[in-house]
Amino acid sequence: MSNQTAVTEFLLLGFSDIRELQILHFVVFLLLYLISLLGNLLIITAIALDRHLHTPMYFFLMNLSILDLGSMSVTIPKSMANSLTNTRSISYSGCVAQVFLIFFFASADFALLTIMAYDRYVAICQPLHYETVVNRTACVQMAASAWITGILYSALHTGITFEICFCGGNVVDQFFCEIPQLLNLACSDLYLIEVGFLIFSSFLGLSCFLFIIVSYVQIFKAVLRIPSKQGGHKAFSTCLPHLTVVSLFFSTATFAYLKPTSSSTSGLNLIVAVLYSVLPPMMNPIIYSIRNKEIKGALSKQI
Repeated sequence: MSNQTAVTEFLLLGFSDIRELQILHFVVFLLLYLISLLGNLLIITAIALDRHLHTPMYFFLMNLSILDLGSMSVTIPKSMANSLTNTRSISYSGCVAQVFLIFFFASADFALLTIMAYDRYVAICQPLHYETVVNRTACVQMAASAWITGILYSALHTGITFEICFCGGNVVDQFFCEIPQLLNLACSDLYLIEVGFLIFSSFLGLSCFLFIIVSYVQIFKAVLRIPSKQGGHKAFSTCLPHLTVVSLFFSTATFAYLKPTSSSTSGLNLIVAVLYSVLPPMMNPIIYSIRNKEIKGALSKQI
């Protein structure tokens, strides 16, 4: 029997059965979503309209903001709609779409953060070659590679996941279709393929993280060799937002997938999921603009 005939819809985990708390959840998520939407749209608009920000670093930042907008829009609006209408259901096709888009935006996001680390490495460690190595064509190719990698990686994950027969019920212990929770519903050995692929993906993510760490070790060495204290501070200040964003993204995602899983931790599952799915996209524009004079200047012209 195929999984499509066994399961036609899934029931997501609600935040509460009390109507007042459902409304509170809707309002809180709406505020978080609007903050993220406004912050990322301002970053995108400022970079697109200000010619002084047409540099590789800000080009990659604009791509990051587009991905953050997408990742927030996959899970939050559906969760808000469910709370407002007092329902928990999501269609089978809707769940497939969520899984695909979640993995697409997350993998493309991390690939782009890795590319941004390489950009900072070349800018600080090989400044004489920067315009040659990170030229306009190279920037477009690197950004496109992040998006294409995300699509291929997500398609593979989604295809493997939904080849599995779900006959362990249709209740997903999360407020969106999360693969580890879907695998709990599996009743065939095919889920082991997806588990193996998740482990392999973890090694890929760790490799990217190690590449970022090695890049920053080289950057710190180069900064320490700069004779001017002001020059060293300026060089490091261009890296600090990216390093903060990487730390936030990697720490929340790692905690989400390394935490113990059991049926008694639904509350913890919800809190952790909110942290890794809402916090990074909302905080990234704030982190990048809070101490960046160029972004502040561009934003002041638009507001």
